[in-house]
Amino acid sequence: MEKKFRYDMQTGVVKTDKGLVHGYEYDGVVVFKGIPYARARRFHEPEPMEPWEGILETVGAGYICPNMEGEMLVNDLGGAHRIGVQNENCQNLNVWTPACDDGKRPVMVWLHGGAFTMGSSLENVSYEGHSASKYGNIVFVSINHRLNILGYCDLSEFGEEYENSGNAGTSDMVAALRWVHDNIALFGGDPENVTIFGQSGGGMKVTALLQTPAADGLFHKGLIMSGVQGGALFDCVGSGKEMGEMLMEQAGVSSVKELETMPYPQLAEAFRQVRRVLRPKKCNSGETPCRNGYYVGDPLEVPFRKETAHIPLLIGSTFSEFSGFGLARYDRNSITEAEAKNVVEEKWGKELAEKALPLFQKAYPERTPLDLLGMDYMFRLYTLEYIKRRAAAGCAPIWDYIFNLDGPMYGGQLPPHGADIPFVFHNTAFVPSTQQPGVTEKMERQIFETVMAFVHTGDPNNSEIPQWLPASTEELHTLVLGQETEVRVNHDGKLVEMISDAFLDDMVKGLLSQMSGIPKEEI
Repeated sequence: MEKKFRYDMQTGVVKTDKGLVHGYEYDGVVVFKGIPYARARRFHEPEPMEPWEGILETVGAGYICPNMEGEMLVNDLGGAHRIGVQNENCQNLNVWTPACDDGKRPVMVWLHGGAFTMGSSLENVSYEGHSASKYGNIVFVSINHRLNILGYCDLSEFGEEYENSGNAGTSDMVAALRWVHDNIALFGGDPENVTIFGQSGGGMKVTALLQTPAADGLFHKGLIMSGVQGGALFDCVGSGKEMGEMLMEQAGVSSVKELETMPYPQLAEAFRQVRRVLRPKKCNSGETPCRNGYYVGDPLEVPFRKETAHIPLLIGSTFSEFSGFGLARYDRNSITEAEAKNVVEEKWGKELAEKALPLFQKAYPERTPLDLLGMDYMFRLYTLEYIKRRAAAGCAPIWDYIFNLDGPMYGGQLPPHGADIPFVFHNTAFVPSTQQPGVTEKMERQIFETVMAFVHTGDPNNSEIPQWLPASTEELHTLVLGQETEVRVNHDGKLVEMISDAFLDDMVKGLLSQMSGIPKEEI
C-alpha cells in the first residue's frame, strides 16, 4: 500500500537550541535520526554541543557505542537484527512525531537493552518509534549513549577529572533527557510529560535514573520491562583503584591518560582480562553503575530517594524470560498431566516438586505442570522485591504485569525475554514470531492501549483490560497478559520464593562464570 513521503525544505526543519535539523515525513510521522545531544572525551562527563551553522541533515542513524564483544549474526524471527556503525562519539538520539507543532503531546524515551554493556537504539527493527508515535499520538525518542568500559569504568582515584567516569553512560542519558526537556516542545512534545522506559538493561537504566539526582525533574513516569536485576549485575561499590591498576598493567601503559587515547579494541581486550579476575569477587569491576555522589545505588540494596517517590511506575516481566528454552524438546501440547508431573519430579526431586506443583497450578491454572520448569523466578523475584519496597516506602502507584502469552514457535513457545517489546511498540507486524491469527492483534491492542493510557495520564486503566489496581503493602494485583487477560491477586509470590531458594544462588554463579570465564565451582 502506498504511503506519503516528503523530504524538502518545507518539511521537518526545526531550530533546536544548537541549530537547525532537517528530517523527513513518512506515513503521517515526521522522523529525525542521529541528532547529537552532547559530546564527550573518553572517561569524562558529556559536554554541550557547540552550535552549528546551516542545516544538519538528520535522516540516518547516528553512531552507536562500540560493542566490547563484537557483533554476532542472529536470526530474524524475533525481529530483524540491525548492526550500526560503532564510534565513541555516540551521543545522539532519534525522534518520531506526528507534527512539529505546539501540540504538547506526551513523550516516551526508550532506553535500549543489553545490560550496561552492549546494544543500541537501532539494534532491533521493533525499536522503531513510528507506530507508537502514529497510533499513540505521542512524541517518541530513542537514544544512544556510552556503554561498557566507556560508560562504566571507575577511575576516580586517578584524578578529579575522572570523578564520575564510573557513571559516564548514565551522565549521557541525563544529557539526552536535558536535550528533551529543552527542545522537545519544538517537535510537538510536552517536556512536562515524559515517560522513560526500557527492557532488560534498559529497565535497569530506568531504575538507575530514579536513583540519580541529576535526572530529577527530567522525567515524570517510568516503565520497567524485565529490568530489575540483582545477582550478577550488582552495583560497583568501593574503590576502583585495583581495577584501574590492573587495566593499565594489562594494556601495557602507566597512566590513565594513555588509556584515554589507545585504540578501543586494545582497551577492550585489556578490560576483558581484568573482568575475569574481578567480577567473581563482586567488587568494583566496571560495566555497571558506580555508587557515589552522583548515583545513590540500587534500591534493592539502599532506600528509594524521596525526590522520585512521586513518580508512578509500570513494572513487569515475561513468564519465562531465559528459563524456558530447555522445554523445546517436549511436546507441551500432547504431554499428559501425569507425564508432566513425572518430568518435574525427575528434574527437581520429589520433595520440591510436590511442594511447588500445587502452588504453580493455583497461580497458572491454564498451564501444563511441565511449564513450571520454564517459569522465570530470577527476574520475578527481584521485581517482586522492588514492588514490595516501593509500596512500603509510600511511593506513587506502581502496577505489576506478567506477559503470559505463548508464541507460535515449536508449536507453542513459552514467552521469553523481550517477547513483550513488539507489543509495547505496536510493531508486531515486523516480528514473525509474534504472529498468531486471532491472537496477536488483540494482545497488541491490549498492551499498547494500556501503555498509552499510562503515558498520557499516569494511570494504565483503559477499556481493553480489566480494572487493575496498583500494588499495596498487602495486595499485589498482577495483570496477567495472555489468551484471556485477567488480574490475579498475590498469585505467585510464595512459588517464586520457593524456587529461588532452591536454584537462584546457582544461577547467579553460572552468570558470573559466563562473564568471567572462571568455572562455576570456583566462584
